[in-house]
Amino acid sequence: MAELWGAETRKAVANFPVSGETIPVAVIHWLGRIKGAAARTNAELGLLDADVAEKIATAADAVAAGEHDDQFPIDVFQTGSGTSSNMNANEVIAALAGDAAHPNDHVNLGQSSNDVFPSAVHLAALDRTVNELLPAMQTLEDSLQRKAEEFADIAKAGRTHLMDAVPVTLGQEFGGYAAQVREGRRRVGSTVVGLGQIPLGGTATGTGLNTHPEFAARVRTRLVADTGLEILPPADPFEAQANRDGLVEASGALKTVAVSLTKISNDLRWMGSGPRAGLGEIFLPELQKGSSIMPGKVNPVIPEVVCQVCAQVIGNDTAITVGGMQGNFELNVQIPLMAHNLLRSIVLLTSACTLLAEKCVDGIEPNREQLNRHGEATLAMATALNPYIGYDRATEIVKEAASSGRTLREVARAHGVEDEILDKALDLQGMAGVR
Repeated sequence: MAELWGAETRKAVANFPVSGETIPVAVIHWLGRIKGAAARTNAELGLLDADVAEKIATAADAVAAGEHDDQFPIDVFQTGSGTSSNMNANEVIAALAGDAAHPNDHVNLGQSSNDVFPSAVHLAALDRTVNELLPAMQTLEDSLQRKAEEFADIAKAGRTHLMDAVPVTLGQEFGGYAAQVREGRRRVGSTVVGLGQIPLGGTATGTGLNTHPEFAARVRTRLVADTGLEILPPADPFEAQANRDGLVEASGALKTVAVSLTKISNDLRWMGSGPRAGLGEIFLPELQKGSSIMPGKVNPVIPEVVCQVCAQVIGNDTAITVGGMQGNFELNVQIPLMAHNLLRSIVLLTSACTLLAEKCVDGIEPNREQLNRHGEATLAMATALNPYIGYDRATEIVKEAASSGRTLREVARAHGVEDEILDKALDLQGMAGVR
């Protein structure tokens, strides 16, 4: 591999041998996009020779397209502003553009690491969220909603505190899961405005020193035209330079999604448990052997993967939260850390939503016999007798049924409750709201 980088990149490689992990490639690509748009804008403003600008822009376009990902070797744990990676980009693009292009004077014209690097981070997260994560969440929501409709008339025992409760339908449960994902999608979607507000144009401290007053707006216009994303000016240049609250907000929404997916996945694991010695109410798709020693064992591997992903996303959010607290005066100095964790969370949740939909939910089948057996066995059905015989009398019937092992209907009949009342009250589907 021929090295296109220069002295500043070599210093950073030597100074930061920390994790072996580099800046997310999505950030590198957006550095390329921004610098290509910057070169063309500076030529348009008469600040950069048109020929040099086009060579720089062409080189930056290649970086944005991922053609030179191997030219960005600096560890993610580096200068907190991302200066090292910005210099890396400047050097690579200048080398590709030829001798007439200078990394700082030309490629970095009108920019500072302090405004261009966080802008690249924000836009990488925005791009991945809009074009990958939100569609994946829609796929999962649609999958769950289809199952909600398919299972709409299947009554079963409800459960609260992991104990028997009044009946619900399997469809109602899956409808609740679909709504959780839908609400999560709304929460994530509400963060795209904050991600789209970029500090470009503020240069070193937010004052815009050494940049043309029209530079940032023109660059944003070019990027919007190229990508279709909603890229906005900052609410305030000094807020945008000093804080990374938009990244913290986005991570918080991702954490909420992780909490939701953990709940859904654990419910699927419980309902599929057994299949003979557990609840066994649904059949999860059988994807692979579940044991190297127990023949025929099948495990809920996709829900398990999703739970692990969610744990990682919640951990990433903690790191992002701490990173967001490290802004001092005019600059936050934990941006590479925040970029690494936020982009990782977006990628992980995108994959998890897709896998859960396509390799698990789509293939779930109900165990109707077991669902009906559990539904009829729950003593919480006595709740429906309250309006007819009162809470105290119903409690006596439940206690006797529990101690004797007899059905609720049998004990209630022995206590003199008429069959007409029992048929009306102890209707599984009716209690679950199915008519």
